[in-house]
Amino acid sequence: MSVGSGERGLLVSDDDGVRTVTLNRPERKNALDWPAWCALREILEDTTRSGGPRALVLTGAGGAFCAGADISKPDPRHPADKMRILSDVAIALHELPIPTMAKVTGVAVGAGWNLALGCDLVAATPEARFSQIFARRGLSMDLGGSWLLPKLVGLQQAKRLALLAEMIDATQACDLGLVTWVVDATEIDAFVDEHARRLADGPPVALAQIKSLLNEGADRSLREALAGESRAQVINFGTADVGNAYAAFAAKTDPVFTGRWAVAPPGSPTDGDGHTRMGERDA
Repeated sequence: MSVGSGERGLLVSDDDGVRTVTLNRPERKNALDWPAWCALREILEDTTRSGGPRALVLTGAGGAFCAGADISKPDPRHPADKMRILSDVAIALHELPIPTMAKVTGVAVGAGWNLALGCDLVAATPEARFSQIFARRGLSMDLGGSWLLPKLVGLQQAKRLALLAEMIDATQACDLGLVTWVVDATEIDAFVDEHARRLADGPPVALAQIKSLLNEGADRSLREALAGESRAQVINFGTADVGNAYAAFAAKTDPVFTGRWAVAPPGSPTDGDGHTRMGERDA
C-alpha cells in the first residue's frame, strides 16, 4: 500500500489477513516525527476502511520498539496541533475493529510505550525496557497513557510509574499486567506470527464485538454491560460463523470463519419455518 512508505518512517506489509506496521526510524530508536505520526494515523484509518486485514501487528525496526515522539529538532507547529495528531492515533488504534498485537524489542518509552499499551496484546523480549518517561522531560502523559495505565494496573501503580518515570524491564511489566507474554528474542517472531495468524483466522465479527465489549465494559455499569452483550450476541447470530462453528463442533473439525452475513433479505427462501439456514448464504 502507498500509505506509510519508508521515507515517512513506517513500513506496512499485508500477509493473508495480517497487517504488520513497522516503525522504521532505527537511527532514532523509532521515535516518531510529525510525518511519521501523520502516516501512522493514515495507516490505522486505512486499516479500518479497507476491510482486508483481520489482525494488526505493530512493531519497531532495529532492535527498538519506539522511543516516543522525536524531540531532537525544533518544530514550529503549535503544541495543540501536534497533540491532535497523537490523540487521533490513540483513538484510531483503540477503536480499530480488529485484534492488535504489539511486538516489543528494546525500548518502549513515553508515547512509544503508550502505543504498545493501546494494542490488545503485547509480546516482549526479556531485553525490552519500558518507561513513562514524560516527567523526566518536564511533561505529562500523552497518547492515552493517563487513561490506559490506571485501567491496567490501578491508580497507585499508575502514579508510581508516571510520577517516578522509572525504567522497568519486561518481567516487571508482565507482573504488572502491562505485557501479555515475555518471549525469548530468538522465538518472538514465530510466536507473534502464530498468534496473529490465530487472531486473523478467528470469527471477525465476533472478535470485533468482544473487543468492543471489553473496551466499553470498564466504563459501564453491569446493566449497561449486559445490554451491550445482548446487542453483540444478536449481531453474532446474524453471521454464518455461528452455524459453521456448530457444524464443525458436531463433525469434530475446525471451523472456517468468514464473518459473512447469513440473514436472508425479505422475500428470500427460508427453511420452511421462516428462518434462514445458517451458514448457507454469502454476504
